[in-house]
Amino acid sequence: MRPARSIASRVFAVLLVAALVVGALVAVFLVIDAQRATHAEAERVTAATAVTLAVSPLVIDTLEAGDAATATQTLEPYALDVISDADLDFVTIMTPEGTRVTHPDIEQIGARYLGTIPDTPRTFTEVFTGTLGPSVRTIVPVLASDGEPVGWVSAGVTTETISDTLIRRLPLSLGITVGLIALGALGAWIARRFTRGIAGDLPPGQVRDAVSSYESLRTLGDALRAQTHEHGNRMHTAVALLELGRSEEAIDILTETSRQSQSLVDQVTARQAGDPAVGALLLGKASQARERGIDWRVSIDPDTPASPLSPVDSVAVLGNLIDNAMDAAATGAERWVGVSLRPSKNGGIVLEVSDGGDGIPSDLRERVFTQGFSTKPANNHGRGVGLALVRAVVAGVGGTVELSAHPTTFTVTLPPARGRRSP
Repeated sequence: MRPARSIASRVFAVLLVAALVVGALVAVFLVIDAQRATHAEAERVTAATAVTLAVSPLVIDTLEAGDAATATQTLEPYALDVISDADLDFVTIMTPEGTRVTHPDIEQIGARYLGTIPDTPRTFTEVFTGTLGPSVRTIVPVLASDGEPVGWVSAGVTTETISDTLIRRLPLSLGITVGLIALGALGAWIARRFTRGIAGDLPPGQVRDAVSSYESLRTLGDALRAQTHEHGNRMHTAVALLELGRSEEAIDILTETSRQSQSLVDQVTARQAGDPAVGALLLGKASQARERGIDWRVSIDPDTPASPLSPVDSVAVLGNLIDNAMDAAATGAERWVGVSLRPSKNGGIVLEVSDGGDGIPSDLRERVFTQGFSTKPANNHGRGVGLALVRAVVAGVGGTVELSAHPTTFTVTLPPARGRRSP
């Protein structure tokens, strides 16, 4: 079995592919834009040249004389000079009927112009296939002093010439594309090094497991510290009362401590398929709730089946949900947190964590599951990881997480356990 690729390698691959895709899209855009610009430039040049020749006194006077042979003798050298100076492929001057008096190919002089001659005297640009092949051409009327048409001037550039111009511009587009891809590859390499510095060579699944383990240890540690602190305070108080000879009060404190814990212990131990780590978490969180002045409500159905989650993931899911609920309840009007575990209809588990806090605004109920998002200020543990991790862990075994209001309740539905993942 091939080892899973590390998350650093996957980040590098994704960013490199993204750079290649962006580079390809930019290359296509630049080529299309260059083609459009080259075609537009050809239209501008042919139109400007044809208009300039059409108002030339030499052209007007020669065509107005009406002698085709004299017009060819006078205007052919002139047209050839214009073709050379303007870098065009042809300039055709013709009679009002479209008979050529000039053409780059002398044999075509006297033949009819190949292209559209407008019905009324106006400037017209088109792509037409003539004697020199497909070309962009503009035809302009030549008007006498009285406004009557005495001929036409057409200037054109073949599409082959336009393509040559486009090819000359391609190295610039190619250079821009290569530069973008190189920058993208550099960014991907930097991101890979940065990710590897954080996650090493771990694959994504193991990175998530590492985060889950950290969250489990953090929340379980907080719970056990609270339980130890509470028990320590009660024991110190009881010892002090005994030293003062007030044994009855000392016994009352110890009895109350035992009574408060026994109910939860009974529920936890009654569930034969439960995880000891989850039981320890609930006991610790009960102490944490009392320490913060929060009413702690737990309901565990003894028939709740085994979880498809590993103990580490179970603690991470339940611990993060309880932590969020306690934070909300601590600032709410009703200071209570409720935890419920029961079997689902299909043999899985339904876990509900509710609180008496002020609730989550409806427009934020989906965003709270987003990595890095939190409605609370950051602390030394960071924020915006817990709920995102909860959803990732639950989704990893085919479960769902739903959020409802009045009261705020996170409902986790887990499928039946079929070979639970090892921690």
